Amino acid sequence: MHWRRATVATLLGAGVLGSAAVLGANVWAARASAGHAYAAELAPQRPVALVLGAGLTPAGTPTPYLAYRLDVAKQLYDAGTVRVLLVSGDNRTHAYDEPTAMTDYLVAHGIPEERIVQDFAGRDTYDSCARARRIFGVEQLIVVTQEYHVPRAIATCRALGIDAVGVGDLQGRRFADVWASGSQREKLAVVKTVWDLTTRRDPVLGQPESRVQDALAGT
Repeated sequence: MHWRRATVATLLGAGVLGSAAVLGANVWAARASAGHAYAAELAPQRPVALVLGAGLTPAGTPTPYLAYRLDVAKQLYDAGTVRVLLVSGDNRTHAYDEPTAMTDYLVAHGIPEERIVQDFAGRDTYDSCARARRIFGVEQLIVVTQEYHVPRAIATCRALGIDAVGVGDLQGRRFADVWASGSQREKLAVVKTVWDLTTRRDPVLGQPESRVQDALAGT
């Protein structure tokens, strides 16, 4: 009986702590991003748009959610709100190459290839934001993702020293079940981001690159 009570108490305690962590992390993201999220047509000018990866189809093309993010980035570029697109995604294997697929999509939709810079080690939101600052030297940007992901993306970039605002895609809402599932997962994902920021986890790094600055100089 005592063992059962202790087990129940432990589980209840863990549940309370877990709930507090989720709540606290999401309050932080909301506060840190407050006033920095915009509709595409109202976004302030920034030199760079950071487009976060969102998966590929079995054929190696952007998933609908990733395509929607790329459409937002194109809208920002066409309006002159940004001058360079930094496409950041996963490329851990030769068979899975998000940045190249993102580039191919943008070029096919009229974006000059010389205005696109690829980050092949953006394995998650934290890595993409950290590498934008530490590898590519970006100090100001618009981060582009789905609307429910925007607060975490903005908060992460700003915590890493980037003057970031965000624009969120809303087209993904047409897939109601996927959108709802993503929104729920996002509440948990913020906890990992807070941990990464607290521990200052190093993403995959390398030598600093000038490709963003070179692309900006050519505009």
